[in-house]
Amino acid sequence: MQYQRIVGDINFAEKVRIFSHDYLKCCRFIARFDSPQYLFTKKLFSTLIGSSQVLEDFLDFHGAKNNSSWYFYRELAAAVRHLSLGGYSQTHISNRLIFYELKDTELFEPQGTRTLFFLRTCLMRLAPVILAEAERLRIPVPADDYSMADFPGVTTTEQLDYDIYDTNKDQQKKNIVKIASELINIAGKFDDLGLFEPVDLDTIRRLVPDKVNEVEIRRFEMLVHNLQSSFDTYVIHGGYRFGDRKLKALRGHFSVVFHLLQMIGRLLHFYERHLHQAGYKSIYQQVQERLAMLVDPRELLDRTINYGLYWVCHYLNSGKRLAQDILNENIERGRIQVGIPQKLGFHSRPSLLVAKIVQYFGGQVELVVGEDRFDASSVLDIQWAGGKINKENRETVVFEGDARALADIEILARVNYGEDIMGKGIPLPKELDYLR
Repeated sequence: MQYQRIVGDINFAEKVRIFSHDYLKCCRFIARFDSPQYLFTKKLFSTLIGSSQVLEDFLDFHGAKNNSSWYFYRELAAAVRHLSLGGYSQTHISNRLIFYELKDTELFEPQGTRTLFFLRTCLMRLAPVILAEAERLRIPVPADDYSMADFPGVTTTEQLDYDIYDTNKDQQKKNIVKIASELINIAGKFDDLGLFEPVDLDTIRRLVPDKVNEVEIRRFEMLVHNLQSSFDTYVIHGGYRFGDRKLKALRGHFSVVFHLLQMIGRLLHFYERHLHQAGYKSIYQQVQERLAMLVDPRELLDRTINYGLYWVCHYLNSGKRLAQDILNENIERGRIQVGIPQKLGFHSRPSLLVAKIVQYFGGQVELVVGEDRFDASSVLDIQWAGGKINKENRETVVFEGDARALADIEILARVNYGEDIMGKGIPLPKELDYLR
Protein backbone atom coordinates (compact mmCIF):
# COMPACT_ATOMS: atom_id res chain seq x y z
CA MET A 1 0.00 0.00 0.00
CA GLN A 2 2.91 2.34 0.73
CA TYR A 3 4.22 1.77 -2.81
CA GLN A 4 0.84 2.68 -4.32
CA ARG A 5 0.73 5.93 -2.32
CA ILE A 6 4.20 6.89 -3.49
CA VAL A 7 3.30 6.32 -7.15
CA GLY A 8 0.05 8.22 -6.73
CA ASP A 9 1.88 11.19 -5.26
CA ILE A 10 3.83 11.86 -8.48
CA ASN A 11 2.38 14.98 -10.09
CA PHE A 12 1.30 15.41 -13.73
CA ALA A 13 4.48 17.21 -14.82
CA GLU A 14 6.72 14.43 -13.53
CA LYS A 15 4.54 11.70 -15.02
CA VAL A 16 4.37 13.34 -18.43
CA ARG A 17 8.17 13.50 -18.36
CA ILE A 18 8.34 9.78 -17.58
CA PHE A 19 5.75 8.80 -20.21
CA SER A 20 7.41 11.05 -22.81
CA HIS A 21 10.98 9.90 -22.19
CA ASP A 22 11.38 6.99 -24.65
CA TYR A 23 9.08 8.68 -27.16
CA LEU A 24 11.12 11.91 -27.22
CA LYS A 25 14.36 9.95 -27.24
CA CYS A 26 13.15 8.23 -30.44
CA CYS A 27 12.21 11.61 -31.89
CA ARG A 28 15.71 12.95 -31.17
CA PHE A 29 17.14 9.93 -32.97
CA ILE A 30 14.85 10.31 -36.03
CA ALA A 31 15.31 14.08 -36.21
CA ARG A 32 18.95 13.50 -37.16
CA PHE A 33 17.93 11.68 -40.36
CA ASP A 34 18.09 13.69 -43.57
CA SER A 35 16.71 11.06 -45.95
CA PRO A 36 14.06 8.30 -45.88
CA GLN A 37 16.86 6.00 -47.05
CA TYR A 38 17.81 5.70 -43.38
CA LEU A 39 16.77 2.32 -42.11
CA PHE A 40 13.66 2.21 -39.93
CA THR A 41 13.84 -1.34 -38.57
CA LYS A 42 10.96 -3.27 -37.04
CA LYS A 43 12.56 -2.68 -33.63
CA LEU A 44 12.54 1.09 -34.19
CA PHE A 45 8.92 1.02 -35.37
CA SER A 46 8.04 -1.17 -32.38
CA THR A 47 9.66 1.30 -29.96
CA LEU A 48 7.78 4.18 -31.60
CA ILE A 49 4.50 2.26 -31.41
CA GLY A 50 4.87 1.32 -27.74
CA SER A 51 6.15 4.66 -26.49
CA SER A 52 3.56 6.72 -28.41
CA GLN A 53 0.69 4.48 -27.29
CA VAL A 54 1.43 4.73 -23.57
CA LEU A 55 1.89 8.50 -23.92
CA GLU A 56 -1.38 8.87 -25.85
CA ASP A 57 -3.23 6.80 -23.25
CA PHE A 58 -1.74 8.89 -20.44
CA LEU A 59 -2.73 12.15 -22.13
CA ASP A 60 -6.25 10.91 -22.87
CA PHE A 61 -6.70 9.88 -19.24
CA HIS A 62 -5.83 13.42 -18.17
CA GLY A 63 -8.13 15.14 -20.67
CA ALA A 64 -5.68 16.31 -23.35
CA LYS A 65 -8.37 16.00 -26.03
CA ASN A 66 -10.25 18.80 -24.29
CA ASN A 67 -7.31 21.08 -23.54
CA SER A 68 -6.08 23.60 -26.10
CA SER A 69 -2.50 23.58 -24.79
CA TRP A 70 -2.06 19.81 -24.86
CA TYR A 71 -4.29 18.71 -27.76
CA PHE A 72 -1.65 19.07 -30.48
CA TYR A 73 0.93 17.10 -28.46
CA ARG A 74 -1.66 14.36 -28.05
CA GLU A 75 -2.49 14.32 -31.78
CA LEU A 76 1.20 14.12 -32.67
CA ALA A 77 1.50 11.00 -30.50
CA ALA A 78 -1.49 9.47 -32.30
CA ALA A 79 0.07 10.30 -35.67
CA VAL A 80 3.35 8.63 -34.71
CA ARG A 81 1.53 5.54 -33.46
CA HIS A 82 -0.60 4.92 -36.54
CA LEU A 83 2.10 5.77 -39.07
CA SER A 84 4.52 3.49 -37.20
CA LEU A 85 1.98 0.67 -37.14
CA GLY A 86 1.59 1.04 -40.90
CA GLY A 87 5.37 1.15 -41.30
CA TYR A 88 5.83 -1.96 -39.15
CA SER A 89 3.38 -3.94 -41.32
CA GLN A 90 4.99 -2.76 -44.55
CA THR A 91 8.49 -3.53 -43.23
CA HIS A 92 7.30 -7.03 -42.35
CA ILE A 93 6.09 -7.51 -45.92
CA SER A 94 9.41 -6.25 -47.33
CA ASN A 95 11.40 -8.57 -45.05
CA ARG A 96 9.30 -11.65 -45.85
CA LEU A 97 8.55 -11.03 -49.52
CA ILE A 98 11.23 -13.45 -50.74
CA PHE A 99 9.47 -16.30 -48.92
CA TYR A 100 5.91 -15.57 -50.08
CA GLU A 101 6.32 -17.10 -53.57
CA LEU A 102 4.16 -14.43 -55.17
CA LYS A 103 3.99 -13.42 -58.80
CA ASP A 104 4.34 -9.82 -60.03
CA THR A 105 6.72 -8.90 -57.20
CA GLU A 106 8.79 -6.86 -59.68
CA LEU A 107 5.82 -4.45 -59.75
CA PHE A 108 4.69 -4.91 -56.16
CA GLU A 109 8.03 -4.46 -54.38
CA PRO A 110 8.88 -0.96 -55.70
CA GLN A 111 5.41 0.26 -54.69
CA GLY A 112 5.96 -1.10 -51.21
CA THR A 113 9.33 0.67 -51.02
CA ARG A 114 7.70 3.93 -52.13
CA THR A 115 5.03 3.52 -49.43
CA LEU A 116 7.62 2.83 -46.77
CA PHE A 117 9.63 5.89 -47.81
CA PHE A 118 6.47 8.02 -47.52
CA LEU A 119 5.81 6.76 -43.99
CA ARG A 120 9.44 7.31 -42.97
CA THR A 121 9.36 10.82 -44.43
CA CYS A 122 6.23 11.67 -42.43
CA LEU A 123 7.85 10.49 -39.19
CA MET A 124 11.00 12.51 -39.99
CA ARG A 125 8.84 15.62 -40.47
CA LEU A 126 6.95 14.97 -37.25
CA ALA A 127 10.01 14.42 -35.04
CA PRO A 128 11.35 18.03 -34.84
CA VAL A 129 7.80 19.38 -34.43
CA ILE A 130 7.25 16.98 -31.51
CA LEU A 131 10.51 18.09 -29.89
CA ALA A 132 9.52 21.75 -30.28
CA GLU A 133 6.10 21.06 -28.81
CA ALA A 134 7.68 19.26 -25.85
CA GLU A 135 9.90 22.30 -25.28
CA ARG A 136 6.84 24.59 -25.40
CA LEU A 137 5.13 22.42 -22.80
CA ARG A 138 8.32 22.34 -20.69
CA ILE A 139 8.73 18.59 -20.98
CA PRO A 140 12.43 17.74 -20.57
CA VAL A 141 13.93 16.12 -23.69
CA PRO A 142 16.34 13.27 -22.79
CA ALA A 143 19.98 14.24 -23.15
CA ASP A 144 21.15 10.73 -24.13
CA ASP A 145 20.74 9.45 -27.70
CA TYR A 146 19.86 6.20 -29.35
CA SER A 147 22.20 4.86 -32.01
CA MET A 148 21.65 2.59 -35.01
CA ALA A 149 23.09 -0.25 -32.92
CA ASP A 150 20.03 0.02 -30.64
CA PHE A 151 17.72 -0.88 -33.55
CA PRO A 152 19.16 -3.85 -35.47
CA GLY A 153 17.17 -5.46 -38.26
CA VAL A 154 15.58 -8.87 -37.80
CA THR A 155 17.56 -10.60 -40.56
CA THR A 156 21.06 -12.08 -40.43
CA THR A 157 23.11 -14.22 -42.82
CA GLU A 158 22.57 -17.26 -40.59
CA GLN A 159 19.68 -19.72 -40.50
CA LEU A 160 18.91 -22.23 -37.78
CA ASP A 161 18.91 -25.89 -38.82
CA TYR A 162 15.66 -27.05 -40.39
CA ASP A 163 14.82 -30.24 -38.48
CA ILE A 164 11.04 -30.11 -37.97
CA TYR A 165 9.32 -31.32 -41.11
CA ASP A 166 5.78 -31.00 -42.36
CA THR A 167 4.25 -34.46 -42.55
CA ASN A 168 1.14 -35.75 -44.24
CA LYS A 169 -0.75 -35.94 -40.95
CA ASP A 170 -0.48 -32.16 -40.68
CA GLN A 171 -1.81 -31.70 -44.17
CA GLN A 172 -5.23 -33.16 -43.60
CA LYS A 173 -7.36 -32.86 -46.67
CA LYS A 174 -10.46 -31.71 -44.83
CA ASN A 175 -8.58 -28.73 -43.37
CA ILE A 176 -6.96 -27.86 -46.69
CA VAL A 177 -10.37 -27.97 -48.37
CA LYS A 178 -11.97 -25.86 -45.64
CA ILE A 179 -9.25 -23.18 -45.73
CA ALA A 180 -9.11 -23.01 -49.53
CA SER A 181 -12.90 -22.64 -49.63
CA GLU A 182 -12.80 -19.85 -47.06
CA LEU A 183 -10.20 -17.92 -49.05
CA ILE A 184 -12.37 -18.20 -52.16
CA ASN A 185 -15.36 -16.89 -50.19
CA ILE A 186 -13.37 -13.98 -48.72
CA ALA A 187 -12.14 -13.03 -52.20
CA GLY A 188 -15.74 -13.05 -53.44
CA LYS A 189 -16.95 -10.87 -50.55
CA PHE A 190 -14.10 -8.42 -51.12
CA ASP A 191 -15.23 -7.76 -54.69
CA ASP A 192 -17.55 -5.01 -53.44
CA LEU A 193 -14.47 -3.10 -52.24
CA GLY A 194 -12.54 -4.13 -55.32
CA LEU A 195 -9.98 -1.96 -57.04
CA PHE A 196 -8.48 -3.41 -60.20
CA GLU A 197 -6.55 -0.41 -61.46
CA PRO A 198 -5.07 2.74 -59.89
CA VAL A 199 -7.53 5.64 -59.64
CA ASP A 200 -7.27 9.42 -59.39
CA LEU A 201 -7.64 11.43 -56.19
CA ASP A 202 -11.26 12.46 -56.88
CA THR A 203 -12.24 8.79 -57.22
CA ILE A 204 -10.38 7.94 -54.02
CA ARG A 205 -12.26 10.64 -52.12
CA ARG A 206 -15.55 9.20 -53.38
CA LEU A 207 -14.47 5.81 -52.06
CA VAL A 208 -13.05 6.96 -48.69
CA PRO A 209 -14.68 6.80 -46.22
CA ASP A 210 -18.16 6.09 -47.65
CA LYS A 211 -17.26 2.73 -49.20
CA VAL A 212 -13.69 2.01 -48.13
CA ASN A 213 -13.18 2.73 -44.45
CA GLU A 214 -11.46 1.46 -41.34
CA VAL A 215 -14.46 -0.59 -40.18
CA GLU A 216 -14.78 -2.53 -43.46
CA ILE A 217 -11.04 -3.09 -43.79
CA ARG A 218 -10.72 -4.33 -40.21
CA ARG A 219 -13.58 -6.77 -40.81
CA PHE A 220 -11.68 -8.36 -43.67
CA GLU A 221 -8.42 -8.18 -41.72
CA MET A 222 -9.98 -10.36 -39.02
CA LEU A 223 -11.33 -12.86 -41.58
CA VAL A 224 -7.92 -13.25 -43.21
CA HIS A 225 -6.15 -13.42 -39.84
CA ASN A 226 -8.45 -16.25 -38.75
CA LEU A 227 -7.69 -18.02 -42.02
CA GLN A 228 -3.93 -17.68 -41.48
CA SER A 229 -4.26 -18.95 -37.91
CA SER A 230 -6.24 -22.00 -39.06
CA PHE A 231 -3.66 -22.73 -41.74
CA ASP A 232 -0.74 -22.54 -39.30
CA THR A 233 -2.56 -24.68 -36.73
CA TYR A 234 -4.02 -27.41 -38.92
CA VAL A 235 -2.04 -27.54 -42.17
CA ILE A 236 1.58 -26.38 -41.97
CA HIS A 237 3.58 -25.59 -38.85
CA GLY A 238 7.05 -25.29 -40.35
CA GLY A 239 7.20 -21.85 -41.92
CA TYR A 240 8.02 -20.93 -45.50
CA ARG A 241 11.29 -22.53 -46.49
CA PHE A 242 10.46 -26.18 -47.18
CA GLY A 243 7.48 -28.47 -47.71
CA ASP A 244 4.60 -28.47 -50.21
CA ARG A 245 5.35 -25.45 -52.40
CA LYS A 246 1.78 -24.94 -53.54
CA LEU A 247 0.51 -24.82 -49.95
CA LYS A 248 3.37 -22.51 -48.95
CA ALA A 249 2.47 -20.22 -51.86
CA LEU A 250 -1.18 -20.20 -50.72
CA ARG A 251 -0.09 -19.08 -47.27
CA GLY A 252 2.11 -16.42 -48.85
CA HIS A 253 -0.94 -14.97 -50.58
CA PHE A 254 -3.14 -14.57 -47.55
CA SER A 255 -0.17 -13.53 -45.40
CA VAL A 256 0.69 -10.58 -47.66
CA VAL A 257 -3.01 -9.69 -47.88
CA PHE A 258 -3.31 -9.76 -44.08
CA HIS A 259 -0.34 -7.43 -43.52
CA LEU A 260 -1.51 -5.06 -46.27
CA LEU A 261 -4.93 -4.90 -44.59
CA GLN A 262 -3.22 -4.15 -41.27
CA MET A 263 -1.42 -1.22 -42.86
CA ILE A 264 -4.52 0.03 -44.72
CA GLY A 265 -6.59 -0.10 -41.52
CA ARG A 266 -4.09 1.99 -39.58
CA LEU A 267 -3.71 4.60 -42.31
CA LEU A 268 -7.46 4.85 -42.83
CA HIS A 269 -7.96 5.27 -39.08
CA PHE A 270 -5.45 8.12 -39.05
CA TYR A 271 -7.03 9.75 -42.10
CA GLU A 272 -10.64 9.39 -40.94
CA ARG A 273 -10.01 10.34 -37.31
CA HIS A 274 -7.29 12.96 -37.60
CA LEU A 275 -7.23 14.41 -41.13
CA HIS A 276 -10.73 14.04 -42.60
CA GLN A 277 -13.17 15.07 -39.89
CA ALA A 278 -11.37 16.59 -36.93
CA GLY A 279 -14.51 18.17 -35.43
CA TYR A 280 -16.23 21.53 -35.43
CA LYS A 281 -14.18 23.29 -32.74
CA SER A 282 -11.59 25.80 -33.91
CA ILE A 283 -8.69 24.14 -32.07
CA TYR A 284 -9.50 20.79 -33.71
CA GLN A 285 -9.50 22.35 -37.16
CA GLN A 286 -6.26 24.21 -36.50
CA VAL A 287 -4.54 21.01 -35.39
CA GLN A 288 -5.93 19.15 -38.40
CA GLU A 289 -4.41 21.76 -40.71
CA ARG A 290 -1.04 21.54 -38.93
CA LEU A 291 -1.04 17.76 -39.21
CA ALA A 292 -1.96 17.95 -42.91
CA MET A 293 1.16 20.05 -43.51
CA LEU A 294 3.26 17.26 -41.97
CA VAL A 295 1.40 14.25 -43.39
CA ASP A 296 0.09 14.97 -46.89
CA PRO A 297 -3.49 13.58 -46.97
CA ARG A 298 -3.33 13.16 -50.77
CA GLU A 299 -0.20 11.02 -50.64
CA LEU A 300 -1.56 9.11 -47.65
CA LEU A 301 -4.74 8.25 -49.58
CA ASP A 302 -2.80 7.37 -52.72
CA ARG A 303 -0.55 4.92 -50.84
CA THR A 304 -3.51 3.49 -48.94
CA ILE A 305 -5.69 2.90 -52.00
CA ASN A 306 -3.47 2.74 -55.11
CA TYR A 307 -0.88 0.64 -53.33
CA GLY A 308 -2.53 -1.10 -50.37
CA LEU A 309 -6.06 -1.77 -51.61
CA TYR A 310 -5.00 -2.39 -55.22
CA TRP A 311 -2.52 -5.13 -54.25
CA VAL A 312 -4.93 -6.68 -51.74
CA CYS A 313 -7.37 -7.14 -54.62
CA HIS A 314 -4.60 -8.41 -56.90
CA TYR A 315 -3.29 -11.05 -54.49
CA LEU A 316 -6.74 -12.09 -53.30
CA ASN A 317 -7.64 -12.87 -56.90
CA SER A 318 -4.42 -14.74 -57.70
CA GLY A 319 -4.75 -16.51 -54.33
CA LYS A 320 -8.30 -17.46 -55.24
CA ARG A 321 -7.09 -19.16 -58.43
CA LEU A 322 -4.40 -21.02 -56.49
CA ALA A 323 -6.94 -22.02 -53.81
CA GLN A 324 -9.24 -23.43 -56.50
CA ASP A 325 -6.40 -25.57 -57.87
CA ILE A 326 -5.56 -26.85 -54.38
CA LEU A 327 -9.22 -27.39 -53.62
CA ASN A 328 -9.79 -29.50 -56.73
CA GLU A 329 -6.75 -31.62 -55.85
CA ASN A 330 -8.07 -32.37 -52.36
CA ILE A 331 -11.88 -32.45 -52.51
CA GLU A 332 -13.87 -35.61 -52.22
CA ARG A 333 -15.50 -36.15 -55.59
CA GLY A 334 -18.88 -37.65 -56.30
CA ARG A 335 -21.64 -38.15 -58.88
CA ILE A 336 -25.39 -37.61 -58.53
CA GLN A 337 -28.33 -38.00 -60.85
CA VAL A 338 -31.24 -35.64 -60.22
CA GLY A 339 -34.38 -34.48 -61.96
CA ILE A 340 -34.59 -31.26 -63.96
CA PRO A 341 -36.66 -28.27 -62.77
CA GLN A 342 -40.37 -28.82 -63.45
CA LYS A 343 -41.90 -27.42 -65.61
CA LEU A 344 -39.68 -24.68 -66.96
CA GLY A 345 -36.30 -26.41 -66.99
CA PHE A 346 -33.01 -24.64 -66.29
CA HIS A 347 -34.08 -21.04 -66.78
CA SER A 348 -32.64 -18.12 -64.78
CA ARG A 349 -33.69 -18.95 -61.18
CA PRO A 350 -32.67 -22.62 -60.94
CA SER A 351 -29.50 -21.99 -62.95
CA LEU A 352 -28.51 -19.17 -60.60
CA LEU A 353 -29.16 -21.23 -57.46
CA VAL A 354 -27.09 -24.17 -58.73
CA ALA A 355 -24.24 -21.84 -59.73
CA LYS A 356 -24.36 -20.15 -56.30
CA ILE A 357 -24.02 -23.51 -54.55
CA VAL A 358 -20.97 -24.42 -56.62
CA GLN A 359 -19.41 -20.98 -56.15
CA TYR A 360 -20.02 -21.16 -52.40
CA PHE A 361 -17.95 -24.33 -52.01
CA GLY A 362 -15.42 -23.35 -54.66
CA GLY A 363 -14.68 -26.85 -56.00
CA GLN A 364 -15.19 -27.98 -59.57
CA VAL A 365 -18.62 -29.31 -60.50
CA GLU A 366 -19.77 -30.23 -64.00
CA LEU A 367 -23.28 -30.72 -65.37
CA VAL A 368 -23.14 -33.74 -67.66
CA VAL A 369 -25.64 -34.07 -70.52
CA GLY A 370 -24.83 -37.07 -72.69
CA GLU A 371 -21.28 -36.60 -73.98
CA ASP A 372 -21.23 -32.89 -73.18
CA ARG A 373 -19.96 -31.28 -69.98
CA PHE A 374 -20.88 -27.82 -68.68
CA ASP A 375 -19.36 -25.71 -65.90
CA ALA A 376 -21.94 -25.76 -63.08
CA SER A 377 -20.52 -22.58 -61.53
CA SER A 378 -21.59 -20.63 -64.62
CA VAL A 379 -25.23 -19.56 -65.03
CA LEU A 380 -24.69 -19.22 -68.77
CA ASP A 381 -23.22 -22.72 -69.09
CA ILE A 382 -26.13 -24.23 -67.16
CA GLN A 383 -28.62 -22.45 -69.42
CA TRP A 384 -26.76 -23.73 -72.49
CA ALA A 385 -27.11 -27.21 -71.00
CA GLY A 386 -30.81 -26.50 -70.41
CA GLY A 387 -31.31 -25.94 -74.12
CA LYS A 388 -29.77 -29.33 -74.92
CA ILE A 389 -31.85 -30.98 -72.16
CA ASN A 390 -35.09 -29.55 -73.58
CA LYS A 391 -34.13 -30.50 -77.11
CA GLU A 392 -33.45 -34.11 -76.11
CA ASN A 393 -36.47 -34.31 -73.78
CA ARG A 394 -34.35 -35.46 -70.84
CA GLU A 395 -35.95 -35.77 -67.41
CA THR A 396 -32.77 -36.24 -65.36
CA VAL A 397 -29.23 -34.90 -65.45
CA VAL A 398 -25.92 -35.84 -63.85
CA PHE A 399 -23.67 -33.59 -61.76
CA GLU A 400 -20.05 -34.64 -61.07
CA GLY A 401 -17.42 -33.04 -58.86
CA ASP A 402 -17.15 -31.59 -55.33
CA ALA A 403 -19.17 -33.90 -53.06
CA ARG A 404 -20.05 -31.02 -50.70
CA ALA A 405 -21.71 -29.06 -53.49
CA LEU A 406 -23.40 -32.17 -54.86
CA ALA A 407 -25.07 -32.83 -51.49
CA ASP A 408 -26.66 -29.36 -51.54
CA ILE A 409 -27.63 -29.61 -55.23
CA GLU A 410 -29.48 -32.79 -54.29
CA ILE A 411 -31.35 -30.91 -51.54
CA LEU A 412 -32.17 -28.12 -54.01
CA ALA A 413 -33.43 -30.62 -56.59
CA ARG A 414 -35.79 -32.19 -54.01
CA VAL A 415 -37.62 -28.83 -53.75
CA ASN A 416 -37.72 -28.39 -57.54
CA TYR A 417 -34.78 -25.96 -57.47
CA GLY A 418 -36.62 -23.44 -55.29
CA GLU A 419 -39.74 -22.78 -57.36
CA ASP A 420 -43.25 -24.07 -58.02
CA ILE A 421 -44.47 -25.37 -61.39
CA MET A 422 -45.42 -21.81 -62.38
CA GLY A 423 -41.82 -20.63 -61.92
CA LYS A 424 -42.47 -18.67 -58.73
CA GLY A 425 -39.97 -18.83 -55.87
CA ILE A 426 -40.66 -20.99 -52.81
CA PRO A 427 -38.88 -21.10 -49.41
CA LEU A 428 -35.61 -23.03 -49.43
CA PRO A 429 -34.62 -25.65 -46.81
CA LYS A 430 -32.56 -24.32 -43.89
CA GLU A 431 -29.47 -26.15 -45.18
CA LEU A 432 -29.45 -23.69 -48.06
CA ASP A 433 -29.79 -20.51 -46.02
CA TYR A 434 -26.56 -19.19 -47.54
CA LEU A 435 -28.35 -18.82 -50.89
CA ARG A 436 -30.70 -16.14 -49.59
